[in-house]
Amino acid sequence: MKICYIVGGMPVALLYRPVQPADFVIAADSGFDTCRRMGVEPDLVVGDFDSLGRMPEHGNVLRFPVEKDTTDVGLALRAGIERGFERFILLGCAGGRPDHTAANYALLTGLARKGMRGVMPGDGFFVTALADGALELPASCRGLLSVFAMGHADGVTLEGLKYPLKDAKLTDDVPLGISNQFTGARSRISVQDGTLLLMLEEQAGQDALEQLLA
Repeated sequence: MKICYIVGGMPVALLYRPVQPADFVIAADSGFDTCRRMGVEPDLVVGDFDSLGRMPEHGNVLRFPVEKDTTDVGLALRAGIERGFERFILLGCAGGRPDHTAANYALLTGLARKGMRGVMPGDGFFVTALADGALELPASCRGLLSVFAMGHADGVTLEGLKYPLKDAKLTDDVPLGISNQFTGARSRISVQDGTLLLMLEEQAGQDALEQLLA
């Protein structure tokens, strides 16, 4: 499946998945410098460029005013959706300012509610969201999995994990789903009505990332 990379300004150690010819890379503001450090040429650069501190030297730039109703990462996601992408990797978008990280969790939630999927690697975890559906993960997954309700989440079932749940109701004021563990078996996370934010340790592995983007 074609992937749209959204690249923010936080340090990135690795790509996690090589950029393919059919993929599309959008640098969000100072993500332009992140791309250059990684040796990746973005297809598009968007933002108000207050963080970058200059206009990027690039042939495809969308500039926005500083006073706007979304973040630069939100603008980059919007541009990716307008170009027909449904799967996104948000690089350099975790850590740093906690308000921006929280805003990115909201963006992942919004993608899930549109039937799309975004994965945000960083700080030792892969973060994604699941709305009104199910996700299966391979037996090769290792480490921790935490599951949080974004708003409400009814009919939550966790299978193949150390701490299973069946048809549970999760709320956003009780962190019942934190610190579950993969067991070496295939696992399945499902929610009948609502949205879950999923956090998998990076040691879950490449197979888990590919499944999240399937």
